[in-house]
Amino acid sequence: MKILKKSLLLVLVLLIAAFIYNYPKLNILAGYSAKNTASSVFLADRSLEFTDENDNNFSPINLTTDEINKEKKYATGSAFGLLTRKAVYRKELGAVLINDDYDVNQKLLVPKRTIPNNTTPYPYGNAPQKDTVFSNVDYDKLNQTVKSIFNDVNKTRAVVVLYKDQIIAEHYGQGINKNSKLLGWSMTKSITSTLFGILQCKGKIDVHAKAPIEEWQNDERKNITIHNLLQMNCGLEWLEDYNTISDATRMLFLDKNMTTTQVKKPLISKPNESFNYSSGVTNVLSGILRKQFDTHQEYLDFWYSSLIDKIGMNSMTIETDMSGNYVGSSYAWATPRDWAKLGLLYLHNGEWNGENLFDKDWVTYATTPTPTSNTKKDGGYGAQIWLNTGNRYPDVSKKMFSFNGYQGQNVFILPDENLVVVRMGLTKNADMNTFLKEITAAVKH
Repeated sequence: MKILKKSLLLVLVLLIAAFIYNYPKLNILAGYSAKNTASSVFLADRSLEFTDENDNNFSPINLTTDEINKEKKYATGSAFGLLTRKAVYRKELGAVLINDDYDVNQKLLVPKRTIPNNTTPYPYGNAPQKDTVFSNVDYDKLNQTVKSIFNDVNKTRAVVVLYKDQIIAEHYGQGINKNSKLLGWSMTKSITSTLFGILQCKGKIDVHAKAPIEEWQNDERKNITIHNLLQMNCGLEWLEDYNTISDATRMLFLDKNMTTTQVKKPLISKPNESFNYSSGVTNVLSGILRKQFDTHQEYLDFWYSSLIDKIGMNSMTIETDMSGNYVGSSYAWATPRDWAKLGLLYLHNGEWNGENLFDKDWVTYATTPTPTSNTKKDGGYGAQIWLNTGNRYPDVSKKMFSFNGYQGQNVFILPDENLVVVRMGLTKNADMNTFLKEITAAVKH
């Protein structure tokens, strides 16, 4: 009997030890499940069943259990019944993971939106676009190419192709349509960068100035510039890995204030010396943007009034963290058509329907490669924008650049071809080099 008791006690101790060891993993798993479910159901207006069958249906997230409360607009995610996380939805602010300190009754500031009843045809409005047929476009070849990446392996959800400001091809996966809001993940970074371009061109900020981070002023980090942050070569320690417990997953699913996560990291190389992709850096940039305004309300409004609503991305919501900061690295939701508008803005060098939001100099700056990023693996990286200068897509123009996100979210801008190509999905398995090659071949020049 004593031996049995000791054995049971040993098993119990081992189970407790295993739980403690795996607690961070369980916390992140449950957090991802709760957050993504709340956003998908309450922000994107999809059912819980659809979310589980699609958005959350990949390992190890599909091992979690999620539930929703429609009346109170929250979702919970449970990891094997051992740990549960909760995410609440807030109108105009999206969903956020909460902790015990969160006051569900607090009065929150929300961005003031300007969404006109615009009867102008797409893309400069949201009315049906003009019925335009281009004689140099092989529509059969184009549509065949577009549909070719919709399968169970690629899990493509949406493709929109624009040529000379007109949609020339568009296709959606099951359960998704032109009105579906899809998460851009790291395409959000390009929005954050664009806001710096708008301020730079108005003379309200100098991206080559030292980053205004108080915690860095008494050590070597004081030499980091906003430019270094935009180009991801600030030299700060960071691990960006979504398949394990990393700096990125801790920040997104554990931290209350995401603008400070990267701030706490030490230097591991001098600024300008090495490219290290970091979502933490982008949220530092979001924090710097907040410091440009006297009030929190002005910060919240700026993202929409100066860019998002200005170009009619009216479906877009950028979610905030618990501290009221926009998660500028990852959490922008919009329809594929609205994501395409951001691509068009860059295609036209910052000009939108007769108004200049930024100029060609900003586009040149934003698409200049970060030193050491010009490899075949990375392809080249500018100011929170991916490039093709490193020949990542060998059969496509090296002048192409793109906004890229987790699980294969892409907005490709091809200046010489006058094309914007949006592809959104649940994996990055698709052969985008061949896809883009065939798209450009269907548009004869």
